[in-house]
Amino acid sequence: MGLKRWQLALIHAAVAITLVPINSTLNRVMIKELGISATLVAIMASLPYLFSPVQVAIGAYSDRHPIWGLRRTPYILAGLLLCVGGLAIAPMVVFILPQNFFLGLGLTLLTFGAWGMGYNLAAVSYLSLATELSGEKGRTRTVAVMWFVMIVGIILTAAGLSRLLVIYSPEQLQRAFNLVAVVALVLGLLGIMGLEPRRSASSGMSREEEQASWGDQLRMIWRNPQARLFFVYLSALLIAILGQDVLLEPYAAEAFALSVAATTRITSIWGTCFLTALIVAAGLESRLGKRRVAWAGAVIALMGFSLIVGAGVIATVEVFYIGVILLGLGSGLATVSNLSLMLDMTTQQVGLYMGAWGMASALARILGSVLGGVVRDIVTVVSQNALLGYGVVFGIQTALLGVSLVLLWRIDVQAFRETSQRLSLGTRAAILQDVDAG
Repeated sequence: MGLKRWQLALIHAAVAITLVPINSTLNRVMIKELGISATLVAIMASLPYLFSPVQVAIGAYSDRHPIWGLRRTPYILAGLLLCVGGLAIAPMVVFILPQNFFLGLGLTLLTFGAWGMGYNLAAVSYLSLATELSGEKGRTRTVAVMWFVMIVGIILTAAGLSRLLVIYSPEQLQRAFNLVAVVALVLGLLGIMGLEPRRSASSGMSREEEQASWGDQLRMIWRNPQARLFFVYLSALLIAILGQDVLLEPYAAEAFALSVAATTRITSIWGTCFLTALIVAAGLESRLGKRRVAWAGAVIALMGFSLIVGAGVIATVEVFYIGVILLGLGSGLATVSNLSLMLDMTTQQVGLYMGAWGMASALARILGSVLGGVVRDIVTVVSQNALLGYGVVFGIQTALLGVSLVLLWRIDVQAFRETSQRLSLGTRAAILQDVDAG
C-alpha cells in the first residue's frame, strides 16, 4: 500500500498545481495588467466550485459503470486532461478580452469551465479510490501523505512561476503555464499507472441508497441541529480564510507596486507557513485538543488579516508579509483541526456528511470569491480608492472569523452523534417512505 499511497498523492498534487497559475498568477494579470473587473474574475475563478455538486453524480455513476473493469482511473484521466488542457489554453483566451471582449469572455468562461469540470471529475474519483485502497485503518495516513505532497507541490509551483516571471510578458506567461501543464500531466500519469485493480460492474449500493435523492439526503442533515451549526460554522470560517485567494495578489500589486513575480511568490510563502502548521498541529492537538487548536488557528488568521489591512494603510510591505505568514500559519492550524472535527462528525453515514462538508467548502469558495470581488468593485467605484475596496473585503473576512470563533464553542460532537443515530433510523425511514409514496 505504501507505493499506492504515494501514487495517489502524485495525482492529488498534479490536479492541485494546475490551480496555482489560474487562481493566483492569472487572476492578478487579469485584474492589474488587463484591468478586468474583479467581480468578473471572481466569478470565473468560482466556476470549479459551482460545479461541485456534480461530484455526487459522477461518484455514483462511476460506482455502477466501470470502463474496462476500472471504476475510477478513466474518470481521473479525463479530469486530469481537462485540467491540463484548460491550464494551457487559459492565457491565450484571457488576452483576447482586451481586443474582443465578448469573444474573449465566452472563450474564457468555456476554458475555466472545462478546468472546473476536470477538477471535480478527477477529485471525486481519486478520493473515492483513496478510500477504497486505504481501508479504514490506513485512511488517515493516506490523507496525510496526499496533503503533504499537495502543499509541497503548490509551494514549488508558485516558486517556479515566480522565477519564470521575473521578466513578465504575455509570451513568457504562456511558456510558464505550458511548463506547469506538462509537469502536472507527467505526475498524474505516473500516479495512475497500475494503481487501480480491475473489478466487476457490481455497484454494491443498497436499494435505499439508490432511491434517496440528493435533496432528501440534505434534508436529513438539516434536521440535525449540530450538523446545521457545523455547516454554518465551516462556511463562515472558509469564506474568511479562502475568500482572499482571488484578491490577495492584486491587493499586493495595488498597495505596494509589487511585480508579477513578487506577487506570485506570496503563494509559496503562504504555502510554506501552511505546511509548517500542518506538521505542528498534530502535536498541539494531543496536548490542547482539536477545538482549542481550531480556535488558535482562527485567532492567528484574524491577526494576519488585520496586519494585511494595516500594511496597506501605512504602505509598509514588511508588515504585509508578516500578515501573510500569520495567515498561512493560522489557516494551516485551522485546516488540520477542522478536518479532525469533520472526521469526528462523520461516524454515521460517512459519505452523506462528508458530501455536506464538501458542499460547505464549495459554497464558501463561491461566496468568498464572488462577494469579495463585488464588494471590492463597488467600494472602489464609490470611493475612487482601490485600497479602500480591498480593505473593506478583508475587514468583512476578519468579522466572519470572529463569528466562527463564537460558533465553534457551541459545537458538541457527542450531541451530533446522538442526534445522527436517531435520524439514521427514524428520519431516514420517513424520507424513504416519502420517496416510495411518490
